[in-house]
Amino acid sequence: MAKILVTGGCGFIGSHTVDRLIEEKNQVIVIDNLSTGFIENLNKKAIFYNVDIQEKEKLSDIFKNYSFDYVFHFAGQINVRKGEKDPIFDINVNVIGIVNLLEELKKNPPKKIIFSSTGGVMYGLTDIFPTPESVEPFPICIYGISKLTCEKLLYAYSKNYGINFVSLRYGNVYGPRQNYLSEAGVISIFISRVIEGKECIIFGDGEQTRDFIYIEDVVDANILFMENDINGIFNIGTGIETSVNRVFDIINENIGKDCKKVYRKAKKGELKRSCISIEKVKRYTGWSPKYKIEEGIKKTIEWFLNKN
Repeated sequence: MAKILVTGGCGFIGSHTVDRLIEEKNQVIVIDNLSTGFIENLNKKAIFYNVDIQEKEKLSDIFKNYSFDYVFHFAGQINVRKGEKDPIFDINVNVIGIVNLLEELKKNPPKKIIFSSTGGVMYGLTDIFPTPESVEPFPICIYGISKLTCEKLLYAYSKNYGINFVSLRYGNVYGPRQNYLSEAGVISIFISRVIEGKECIIFGDGEQTRDFIYIEDVVDANILFMENDINGIFNIGTGIETSVNRVFDIINENIGKDCKKVYRKAKKGELKRSCISIEKVKRYTGWSPKYKIEEGIKKTIEWFLNKN
C-alpha cells in the first residue's frame, strides 16, 4: 500500500484520480481548499485537510505527519479567463502554491510527483497540428504562463533535490463532476444549459477547435505514470480537433432539445486552434485514449441527468 498525497483532490480530475487510487488499495491524503472543488466529490476513505496550498505553515504541519510515496498535484487556478482578469491571483495560486509544495518535498522526496499541466494553451500560436512536445511553448495567456513556470520549477527541483517528476499536458478534459459554474469546461457548461433549456453562448464563430479528452482516459494516464519509472513532459490528449460548434451539435442531438446558440465576441487570450500530438506518450508507454468524443459526451450527459 502506497501513501499518496493528492492536492486538489475534491476537484474534477483530482477526485476521479483519488477514487482510482483508493480502488487500488492505496492510502490517500487529500488537500483542497474547496474553492472550485466540492466536498461531495471526496472519496469517504480519503483523509482530508481543508487547506490552501498558499498557506505555507499549514502545509508544513501536514508534512510533519506523513512521508509520501507519490504526490499528485492538481490544486491550482484552473480558469483561463479568470487568469486574464486577475493575473496576480493566478500566479499566486499556481506558482507560489507549487513552490510551497516543492519546499516540503525536497526535505523528503517522494518516488515521483505527477503534475497536472496544460496542453490546451501551452503551445500558443503554433501552426503545427497536432502539436508535439518538441514545439517550444509560448503560451499567450497568464494561465498557460503559470503552468509553464511550474514545469520549469519542477525541472529545477528535480536537478537540485532529486525530486522525480512527470508533467502531463492535458488537452481539454471533460466528463462527470466537471464544475459547470467555473467557465472552465465548455462541454459541462453546454450540457447544463441545454438540460435547463437555456441558450448556449459561444465566444467567436464557434469554429475554434480543441482536443477534448474524456476524464477516464486522463485517470488511466495519471495512474500509468505513477506506476512506471518514466519522467519528463508528455501530452495527454486525443490528437483530434473538434470545433465548439460540433460539441454543441453532439450535446443538442443527445439531449433532444432544440437549444439556441448565441454568438458573442471572441475572448482575448483564447486560441483559434488547439490539438496536441500523443505520439510521444504512445511510444514511451503504449497509452492511447479509449473514448471517442461522441461516447464521452453521452456518458457525461447521463451523469448530469442522474445528478439532476
